[in-house]
Amino acid sequence: MERLGEVPFDEVLAAYRGDHPRDRPHEANSNGDGEENLERAERMLGTWSRVRLTAREALGVVLPWHLAEGGARELVPRTGLTVARAAEVLRRGGPELARANPVCAAKLDLLARAPFTPVYLSTRPVDHDDYADLRVRGGLVHLDGLHRMLAWELAGRLGPGTRLTAFVAGLPGTAPPRARPGTPTAERRT
Repeated sequence: MERLGEVPFDEVLAAYRGDHPRDRPHEANSNGDGEENLERAERMLGTWSRVRLTAREALGVVLPWHLAEGGARELVPRTGLTVARAAEVLRRGGPELARANPVCAAKLDLLARAPFTPVYLSTRPVDHDDYADLRVRGGLVHLDGLHRMLAWELAGRLGPGTRLTAFVAGLPGTAPPRARPGTPTAERRT
């Protein structure tokens, strides 16, 4: 991972909102959830870096629980999966998994051709129910970009030489700081 420099949170938030507006009209718009995850990471870790990830590093990002946009089959279990493992699940599930999770499948199809945009990560799980049972407690953990990373991998776009931009909360490779005073307890998504 190449660290390009520290970035103030307001710049991270502006970049996110530019690519992922809360009011974008599409089914199962989860941009508000993504923004809330960024805010959780800011409260917990408070330091943001812009980095360049290799494809291998992106495939090792840990994804939290994901019920596939309200679909009938869980894509990522509560214990988490890496991007690479979740892509394997999707490949093995094929058309049956797509039928069980039509909204998720449509997002993956659309994003397979989408330009690379920054993904948002943290060095440890945020304080939210979707992250509570992750086996991994550090490394690179997803905040926003699950469908994009999976779609790019499934489309064969995360090959050797690929570099992705990411904003990472916390300093990669260092012990996480203590939570800031007033950090809320885990929340349950409705």
